Amino acid sequence: MGTGPVVRNARRDDVMAICRFGEVHVRAHYAPLIGEEAAARQIRMWWHETNIAGAVARGAVVVADDGGHLAGVGQRGLDGENHVIYKLYVHPRHRGGGLGVRLLGALIGQLPEGAERLYIEHFAANERAGAFYEREGFTVDRIEPSSAGDVVWRVRELR
Repeated sequence: MGTGPVVRNARRDDVMAICRFGEVHVRAHYAPLIGEEAAARQIRMWWHETNIAGAVARGAVVVADDGGHLAGVGQRGLDGENHVIYKLYVHPRHRGGGLGVRLLGALIGQLPEGAERLYIEHFAANERAGAFYEREGFTVDRIEPSSAGDVVWRVRELR
């Protein structure tokens, strides 16, 4: 077996594959947690070409490239002054092998010098994500009610 997927910055020619990744894997992951309609709404809002292309152009997306197939996607952005990870997904076949940690590390590596903290948001029902972020040093900052299910905001001090 080789070294596994290569984590790299996303490129313009990755945009449609990232959108398809969200449509297939994110919808399937979220439907049992937040319901079919809410999962479909997440895809429509956050995994469409305009959103993804803009984030890729800003250099805010990383992918795990497994020989031309996506094994994972991560995206960061800003909420006011706060650095936030908005997407961090690993293909079900690649879970449990450290790929999420590598994607997280790549996103942290993109942060500007002097960034003091990093936020992450996830649905409360996504207990697997909550456990992952806890292992990676994130603590609960706040929980916000949402029509699709409560959203947990976690924070990690970087200094």
